[in-house]
Amino acid sequence: MKTLFLVLAMTVASFSAHAAELVTKSSPHSVADTMDRLVAAVEKAGATVFARVDHAAGAASIDAELKPNQMLVFGNPRIGTPIMQADPMAGLDLPIRVVIFEDAAGNTMVAYHDPQLIAATYQVPADLKSLAMMAGALGKLTDAAVQPAN
Repeated sequence: MKTLFLVLAMTVASFSAHAAELVTKSSPHSVADTMDRLVAAVEKAGATVFARVDHAAGAASIDAELKPNQMLVFGNPRIGTPIMQADPMAGLDLPIRVVIFEDAAGNTMVAYHDPQLIAATYQVPADLKSLAMMAGALGKLTDAAVQPAN
């Protein structure tokens, strides 16, 4: 019984830790419009858009259904390079990825991993200036994407 309780407690703690590492925001816009707004904000900030992936279109290509779901892959070498200099394996999580999707209730959601997850996963100092810069940039860019239209 004690073992079962310990396993259950560890599982709940694991889910809580992962939830804390995921940043989510709701958007008043459609998935496509929110993505367009994010792309515009990223480009205006001088970062590079590497890919815009339409997961729902991929599902449709195999005659499967998926609610609107798109991912943007983007980055800035001024921010990402110092992180990969600290630990080249951090390149597994760079460039940055943001997913915009329609949830089960029909709401548009924006989600991304908190950059501190990189420090927790790789040999990257948690106080590395680039991680703070990345967190700030992600916050501002996604805020711009979800702002109500004027």
